[in-house]
Amino acid sequence: MDIVFINDLRINTIIGIFDWEREVKQTVRLDVEMAHDIRKAAETDDIQYALDYKKVSKRLISFIGESEFFLVETMAEQVAAIIREEFKVPWLCLSVSKPGALRGAESVGIRIERGER
Repeated sequence: MDIVFINDLRINTIIGIFDWEREVKQTVRLDVEMAHDIRKAAETDDIQYALDYKKVSKRLISFIGESEFFLVETMAEQVAAIIREEFKVPWLCLSVSKPGALRGAESVGIRIERGER
């Protein structure tokens, strides 16, 4: 299985359960690995056969930046659904983290896998 990935995509959004978190945008970080057969793109050197990570990134920036979430779990499920449905990705592994959310830790977050390898 070939993997197309985006690492450390940083997006500002409203996320959290505390009152102050509902008023101030915070940065979330995303790492995503997406299954995609790259052979035809490599053979033809044609972007139409590639998984366009720029389009994926722009879609996630737009969606997350315009949304509000209480939980990173909700964000992760919605992001996974967008990637799988809109970009026809059969499998993905997605990490969502909130830097500085826990004293003493660089970041906290979750990692999910959706679909079949």
